[in-house]
Amino acid sequence: MQNPTLQKLTASEPLSLEEEYAMQESWREDGDKLTFIACLPVKKEGEEEGNGGKGEGEKKVVQGGLDDEDDGMIGDVNLFLSEDDEEEENGPQNQRQQTKSVIGEIEIMVATPSARGKGHGKAILITFLWYIIQNTSAILLEYTKTADATLRYLRVRIDAENQTSISLFQKVGFTKRSPTPNYFNEIELRLSPSDATLLFKEMQEPSIVLYELPAAVAK
Repeated sequence: MQNPTLQKLTASEPLSLEEEYAMQESWREDGDKLTFIACLPVKKEGEEEGNGGKGEGEKKVVQGGLDDEDDGMIGDVNLFLSEDDEEEENGPQNQRQQTKSVIGEIEIMVATPSARGKGHGKAILITFLWYIIQNTSAILLEYTKTADATLRYLRVRIDAENQTSISLFQKVGFTKRSPTPNYFNEIELRLSPSDATLLFKEMQEPSIVLYELPAAVAK
C-alpha cells in the first residue's frame, strides 16, 4: 500500500512486494490474526443494472472469481489477538493460571475512494463484529490452543485526526478509553463482548451464502 493518505488513516507502513507476500502468508497461517477481504455487495437473483436494486430474491451462491473479482474488492478488515498484559500483572495469580485473558484489536480499511461515504464501512464493521461474537470460542481456541480463554474486550486505535473512523466505531458502541490521544496521537476505543452481543439482539443477522470456488481452483 503506497497511498500516503491511506497509510496515515490506517497507521500503516509502506512495504515492499516481498514483505506484502510474507504478511499475507502470516495472515493465513497465524492463529493470532483473522482477516477478510471486503467486496461490494453481490447482485440479488434477477437483479439487473438500473432497476433500483429490486431483485427476485437473495443470491444463494457467491461465484468465486466473479462476485469477488478485483473490481469488486474495496478493502479489508482484520482482528489481531494478544494476551492481556494488564490482566497478567494485576489479576489474582490463581485466576491467571486458570484462564487466559485475550484482547482483540480491530482494523478496517475501505481502500477504494469511490466506495467511501456509502455505508460500506459500517456494514463491514457490523458484519465482522457479528462473526467474532458468533465464533469467539473457535477464534480463541486457535490462538491459545486451550479452551480456558476469554475475550476481555475489543479495541481499535485510530489517529486522533481521523474523526470519520472514530465516529464510525462510536456509532456501533465503542467508547473512548481517554478523551486525549496517546503518545502516537491515537485515540483508543473499546467494546466489551457483552455490549457487542446486545448490539445484535435487535438487528437482523447478516446473510450467509455458499462460496463456490473458481473452476481453476476447484480442480
